[in-house]
Amino acid sequence: MRPFRANLMICGGTACVSNRSFDIKKALEKEIEKQGLDDEIQVVTTGCNGFCAAGPLMVVQPEGIFYGHLMEKDIPFLVEEHFLKGRPVKNLMYVPPETEVPIPKMNDIDFFKGQILIALRNRGLIDPEKIDEYIGREGYYGLLKVLTSMTPDEVIKEIKDSGLRGRGGAGFPTGVKWELTRAADGDLKYIVCNADEGDPGAFMDRSIIESDPHSVLEGMVIGAYAMGASQGYIYIRNEYPLALQRLLIAIDQARDYGLIGENILGSNFSFDINVTRGAGAFVCGEETALISSIEGKLGNPKPRPPYPTTSGLWGKPTNINNVETWANIPVIINRGANWYSEIGTETSKGTKVFSLVGKINNTGLVEVPMGITLNDIVNKIGGGIPDGKKFKAIQTGGPSGGCIPAEKLDLPVDYESLAKAGSMMGSGGMVVMDETTCMVDVARYFLTFTKDESCGKCTPCREGIAQLHRILTKITEGEGTMEDLELLENLANVIKDTSLCGLGKSAPNPVLTTMRYFKDEYLAHITDKKCPARVCRQLNTYVINAEICASKGHGCGVCRRECPEQAISGEKNISHIIDQEKCVKCGVCFDVCKFNAVTIE
Repeated sequence: MRPFRANLMICGGTACVSNRSFDIKKALEKEIEKQGLDDEIQVVTTGCNGFCAAGPLMVVQPEGIFYGHLMEKDIPFLVEEHFLKGRPVKNLMYVPPETEVPIPKMNDIDFFKGQILIALRNRGLIDPEKIDEYIGREGYYGLLKVLTSMTPDEVIKEIKDSGLRGRGGAGFPTGVKWELTRAADGDLKYIVCNADEGDPGAFMDRSIIESDPHSVLEGMVIGAYAMGASQGYIYIRNEYPLALQRLLIAIDQARDYGLIGENILGSNFSFDINVTRGAGAFVCGEETALISSIEGKLGNPKPRPPYPTTSGLWGKPTNINNVETWANIPVIINRGANWYSEIGTETSKGTKVFSLVGKINNTGLVEVPMGITLNDIVNKIGGGIPDGKKFKAIQTGGPSGGCIPAEKLDLPVDYESLAKAGSMMGSGGMVVMDETTCMVDVARYFLTFTKDESCGKCTPCREGIAQLHRILTKITEGEGTMEDLELLENLANVIKDTSLCGLGKSAPNPVLTTMRYFKDEYLAHITDKKCPARVCRQLNTYVINAEICASKGHGCGVCRRECPEQAISGEKNISHIIDQEKCVKCGVCFDVCKFNAVTIE
């Protein structure tokens, strides 16, 4: 069979699927067949391409032409013009700002230029539901190498020499963790893949599984061989249906090919993998809580020591790494520890996958070398802040991470630098905020999440986070005092020092960093009873600009009709007025006015 003239790589990650990329694929296949091009052009569903802001998207290979924001109605014209007549359709492409390239391609887009792909090496290039396509890109070569030419100790040494640190948040050296598990007493050992990704705005692990599930499986089998484990578990939250589906398909395929199961690749090594579905408890991202959940118990954390490497799942030695960590393993084995260790910084080797969300133009999934600056991520890869607004802060590390201000945009992204700034690497969530963000409200938002997700087992976390949240709410409602500010900081530090597990120990980070870098906003809420960002509505005073209301809005009356307290009066063509005694500061008038006549004082 002759090769296809073109492969149309349709993004099949969750973000694009939610924008009906599967319907676009069907429309493409139908139109290609209609034009008699089905012997020349192939439509391929890939995993997440990464550039979620441009979805639903398609990359034409081997040309590299990048189409974004596609709609079904575009498909007949696109197929006829590009693939029948040979005229790429520029107005359907994603065109980078200020580009002078006549036909921009994927490599011309700044979002992709600064990335180095290791964990995401196959994104947008293969069908994640076809094992042969993974094998065609050196898939399972690493497993073959370790089973035929490396001892378990040699594998562990390679991982140690690479400098790979766990990508789940804490950054513990992966090779050391493997060595501890291998050295632990006991004939029965387990390894676990932690795919319980629960951070708001985070989708790194989900996207890796959706895009390249075999990279995770191969990493786990290599790890099992090195540590002497015979059984593995993948703990994945049930809210990830597409990732779960592709993972189960990949496991069945790997088993059929003899890549997991008994006597793998004809060797004496046997290892199998089961999948456990989590119910969505954020605390189960903590390894001892995760172990309890796999065992069928409540997902509550336990004191350490003993650590899971000596007494984990059902009391046996257990190694736990997250999805991204496992996905790195085959590449390190294939290319060598020296190659990997040359990427990144002295103490933070390799690359890191981040989900880039919030007030930023280029939202999506990125993989960048350790040591890259926040500025490069936000303003180069991320394309800066929308609508000409100013960058204010970025939160790294999920709901328990810290908020880093604009003056620290040149901060290198590595474990030590982020920790010094009061934040952390975490699993890789990055939330960008602009000048319209209230940092006190941001701290309260993340405390709302961790308060609800606390398992309640230890008092500092259960009671302390609730009290932090209560104080923050009081401040955002204009009832805070200077004594509250002092209590907030003291209580946050006590919770950080005395909580049982990582959830409680890190939950105060948003509070401590916003107080450290944005204390003026706290003071404005407390002393001036004003929210500088005008987000905290109880501190806002809503007024109607008489000139704009009467001239541009013609006294349309929408605000009057929508006001739940009937606090607005006025007639057609006459400016309306808000009765401040009746106003409950809900902000509905501000939200519904189409003429910007309602202002905040």
